[in-house]
Amino acid sequence: MKAAALPVIEWVTPEQAEFYESVLGFARTLPRDVLSRDRSETFSREAWNRCAEFGIQGMPIPAEFGGGGADVVTTMLGLEALGYGCDDGGLVFSINAHMWTSEVPIWTFGTADQRDRWLAGLCSGKHIGCHTITEPEAGSDAFGMKSIARPVPGGFVLSGSKTFITNAPVADLLIVFARSGEAPGAKGLSAFVVDADAAGLRIAERIETITPHPLATVDFDGVRVPVSQRLGAPGEGFKVAMATLDIFRATVGAAALGFARRALDESIERAATRKLFGAPLGDLQLTQSALADSATEVDAAALLVYRAAWQKDRGATRITREAAMAKMFATEAAQRVVDRAVQLHGAFGVTKGVKVEELYREIRALRIYEGATEVQKIVIAREALKNRPGKPALAAE
Repeated sequence: MKAAALPVIEWVTPEQAEFYESVLGFARTLPRDVLSRDRSETFSREAWNRCAEFGIQGMPIPAEFGGGGADVVTTMLGLEALGYGCDDGGLVFSINAHMWTSEVPIWTFGTADQRDRWLAGLCSGKHIGCHTITEPEAGSDAFGMKSIARPVPGGFVLSGSKTFITNAPVADLLIVFARSGEAPGAKGLSAFVVDADAAGLRIAERIETITPHPLATVDFDGVRVPVSQRLGAPGEGFKVAMATLDIFRATVGAAALGFARRALDESIERAATRKLFGAPLGDLQLTQSALADSATEVDAAALLVYRAAWQKDRGATRITREAAMAKMFATEAAQRVVDRAVQLHGAFGVTKGVKVEELYREIRALRIYEGATEVQKIVIAREALKNRPGKPALAAE
């Protein structure tokens, strides 16, 4: 099948286009016997290591800390290309979460010692990271967080439980958010870097989902953490979490865009080669309508995803609205594009092992991860109301 067309965005430089093609070519070198599709596993460590050797895991981190020094647009292009070409969507999402929820918070908020201690191992792929926000009774509503960080001489003691934590079954370190009590609400949360083998930390059995992803529940029973492993200032945990989610939500959109672009190309190939009633499937007007809708939604998603990345590269401190729009639209559009691809493939579209059937399972979870679509709508609406011209602030603000 012909290589995916480059995203239709005017700010892709020749160097970025070359990078996109190089990642796409690399992703296609990962054969199925290397990529785990067994529900008893999380993802193939061999595939993870190959990605690390290529430099995928360290893309957004400066070279001085072991990374590739790529800007956000370039990193998003790499994620989209990986999503398009790699036949294990769980691996793509694990790499994405690893980069943006462990590496980037340490690079952004960490001290010099914390950066030196952890970033090189994370960028090289030797160590795997994750972050823990979601709790059994607190998902998108971080204010409902109940995990406690109790101050003790020299540090803190962590107690509580987190669930649906991406990469937890394979993590070497965790970014943990808990109530440290400096102030009520959001100003009373702190972030900590915790080693996965810390005494009192237990990673429960992996949670099986619609497609293999490394998810698990993590319990903290009196886990002692030295003050040197607090990430950011006291009470800045919510700030760390929201800054992370700002960009991570947009990167989920980039991965979804890769899935959607692959589904569109599979649809085009099917329409051009499948004969029906003596003519190609693509000659039917209903098929043309489906392809037109999918092509338009892919391009629209690309524009929203890369707008968010472009604004971050321009120095925007927060891209809450833009990231929420990118995540919401790209994942919802990708679901529709993949669904049309399955329909155009007929019985083959629901046959195990066919690419569009895999994409159908892979894309569904992305509409929920890192804030479900309905949460993104709330975020977008609140940002619109907050920034309306000539109006007083909302009472909730």
